[in-house]
Amino acid sequence: MKTLLVILGSLPLLAQQPPAPTAPATMPAPVTPPAPAATTSDAPSPVPSTEPMFSGWIDLGYRWQTGVGGSLDTYRSIINLGSGPKFLGTDFTLSDPKHRWFDTIQVRADSWGDEPSSSVHVEAKKSGVYDFNADYRDFAYFNFLPTYADPLFSQGIVLNEQSFDTRRKIAALSLDIRPGHWWVPYFGWDHDSSSGDGATVFVTDGNNYPVPNTLRDSTDLYRAGVRFEKRHFHVTLEEGGTVFKSDQNLYQNPGSTNYGNFSSAIFGQTLDLTSLLAAYGIGGSSAYSKALLTANPASWLNIYGQFLYSQPNTNVHYQQTNTGNLYLQSQILFYSSEQQVINAAAEQPHTAGSLGAEIRPFKGLRIIENWLTDRLHDAGSSAALGTLLVTGSPLAMSSLIASTLVSNYSQESLDVFFDASSKITLHGGYRYVWGDALYAFLPPAGLVSSDQEQLRQNIGLGSVTYRPAQKLSVTGEVEGGSSSGVYFRTSLYDYQKVRAQVHYQPLQSLSVSADFTLLNNQNPLAGTNYDYSSSQGSLSLYWAPRASKIFDIQGNYSRSDLRSNIGYLDPGTLSPEVSRYRDNANTGSALVDIAWPHGKRFAPKLAAGGSFFISTGSRPTSYYQPQAKLWLPLGKHVSWFSEWRYYGYGEAFYLYEGFRTHLVTTGVRFTP
Repeated sequence: MKTLLVILGSLPLLAQQPPAPTAPATMPAPVTPPAPAATTSDAPSPVPSTEPMFSGWIDLGYRWQTGVGGSLDTYRSIINLGSGPKFLGTDFTLSDPKHRWFDTIQVRADSWGDEPSSSVHVEAKKSGVYDFNADYRDFAYFNFLPTYADPLFSQGIVLNEQSFDTRRKIAALSLDIRPGHWWVPYFGWDHDSSSGDGATVFVTDGNNYPVPNTLRDSTDLYRAGVRFEKRHFHVTLEEGGTVFKSDQNLYQNPGSTNYGNFSSAIFGQTLDLTSLLAAYGIGGSSAYSKALLTANPASWLNIYGQFLYSQPNTNVHYQQTNTGNLYLQSQILFYSSEQQVINAAAEQPHTAGSLGAEIRPFKGLRIIENWLTDRLHDAGSSAALGTLLVTGSPLAMSSLIASTLVSNYSQESLDVFFDASSKITLHGGYRYVWGDALYAFLPPAGLVSSDQEQLRQNIGLGSVTYRPAQKLSVTGEVEGGSSSGVYFRTSLYDYQKVRAQVHYQPLQSLSVSADFTLLNNQNPLAGTNYDYSSSQGSLSLYWAPRASKIFDIQGNYSRSDLRSNIGYLDPGTLSPEVSRYRDNANTGSALVDIAWPHGKRFAPKLAAGGSFFISTGSRPTSYYQPQAKLWLPLGKHVSWFSEWRYYGYGEAFYLYEGFRTHLVTTGVRFTP
C-alpha cells in the first residue's frame, strides 16, 4: 500500500513544463570614477531596461469525472479528485526595472478550486535589503478504507473505526534582512492546523464502542536569529518557541444503543453504550535555543557543530459522561453511568548536539569524523476523579499517577574516502551507536509498570565507485550491523545491506540507470523472533533524440520482494502468535512527449504514458493509471490543452475495495 501511494503522488503531470531558471545576476566590471560627484549610486542608468515587468503563465480549466465505479471511499482515500471549474496553476514574475521597492516578485500556485491539495508560494526580494518568502498549503485528508480497523465487518457492517475527514492548512513566512552581507538577521513563523470529523473507539473494560468524533489542532512556531557569514566561518544563533493545542470530542446522542465490537455476554449480561459525551483538550508551549557553526580554519580542515536545547511543557484536561450497561473488570462490577475528570501535566527538557570535522591531509583522501547525542527526559503526573452509578448508588473513585521517561541516544562515526586513481574511489566507515531508555509509572498498573532498554550497535560500511569511462560509472555499497539491544522490536538488529548502481550514457541524448538493493534483518530475542528481508531492482531510461526537438521518452521499471515474520501476543488471549507478511510487486511508469514538426505559429504537443502497480502475496493489489495530454496553440498568448486520465484499482481478497473512473480536464493557458 505504501508503494502504491508513492506511485500516485510521484508521477509528474504530463507536459507540465517547469519554468525556465532565472539567470543569476552578473557583476559589472569595475569602472574608475572620473570625479567623486559621479560615484553616486542613485544616478539613473542611461540605458533603458529591456527586462519585462511581467512574465509567466496561468492555467484555467474544467474537469469532468465520469463517476466512480466501485468503492467511493477507497477512491477518496487515495485519489479524491472531483469535477468542476479549476484554477490549475500559475507561475509568474513581476519585475521593477527601477528597483524601488522590490527587484522581483515571483508567485507560484497550483491546484485551486476544491482540490484535495492546493499550494501557493510568494517570493519577494530586493538585492542587499530583504528576501521574503511565503508558502501556504491546504490539503484534504480523507481516510476510510473499508478493510482497516473494522472488527464488525464479519457482521456485515462496513465501518472504519479509525477514519478521518479533515483539512490541514500549513503556512510559513520567512524574512531575511540585508541578505548578502556578513551578518543577516532573520525572522520566521510557521503554522500548522487541521479540523474535521471522523470515527474513533471509546474504550471500556470488556468492550470497545465505535463513535463519531470531531478534531481540531494547531501548532505555531515563532523564530528569530542572526547569521554571521565570513570567509572562513559561518555561525547561526536562533531563539524560538512553539504553541500547541489539540481538542477532540467523542459523542453518542441519547436514545440509541451501541453494542460495541464484542457481543459475547459477561456473567450473563450484554454490554452496551446508550449515551456519551467525552472531550479532551491538550495545550503546550516550548522555548528553544539553537546554535550552528561551520568553520574552515585551514585549507585541509572543516569543522561543524550544532546545539539545541528546549523545554516543552504540556497540560491535559479530560472530562467524560456516559451511560449504558458497563463493566469494571478490576472489581467485577456492572454500572449504569459514569462521570470522570482528569487533569495532567508534563515537562520534557530536551538537549541535542553534534560535532564533526572533515580532514584532508593530502590530495585524494578525506576523513570525516562525527559525534552526536540526543537526550530527552520526561516527567508527568495526572489526577483523576470519577463517579460510577451502581444499582442507584454512587461510587466515588480517584487515582493519582506519576510517570517518567528517560531516553539517551549517542552515535560516533568515522568515514574515510580515498581516490585510489582517477577512476576508482574507495570508502570505508565505522559507526557505534549506544543509549538507554527507562520508563516507569506509579502506582503499578497493567502488565508492566516499568522497563529499561539498552541500545548497543556496531556498524561497518564500505563502498567502491568505478568509472571505467567518462560515460559509465558503477557503484557498490555494503553495510552490516550487529546489536546487543535496541529500543524497538522492528529496529535494525543484526542486519546486512547491499546496494549496486550503474549509470551509462552512451549518447548525449540517451542515459540508462540500474539500481539494486538488498536488506536482511534478524532479531532473535525471545518473544520477538523478527525476521525481515527485502530486495528491489529497478531500471530507468531517458532518451531525447535531437535535443528533444521532436520527442523524448522516459520510463522506469522496478521489481520488489518483501518478507516479514514477527512474534506477538494475541490481544484477546495473550497467547503467542506469529505475524507473516509477504509482498511481491512490479511497478512501472512511462512518459512520451511529442512535439510535431511545425511552423512558427502552429506548435502542437502530445504527451502520453502512465503507470502501473501489480503485487502478489498477503494482499494482492493492482493499479493502473494511463493518461494523455494535448497542447494546441490558439494564438500568440493563448494555448488550449486537454488531459485524460484513468484510475483503476483492485484487490484480489477485498473486491469491494476496488474502484475505477475516468477524469477529463480541459483548459487554456494565458501567457503575456
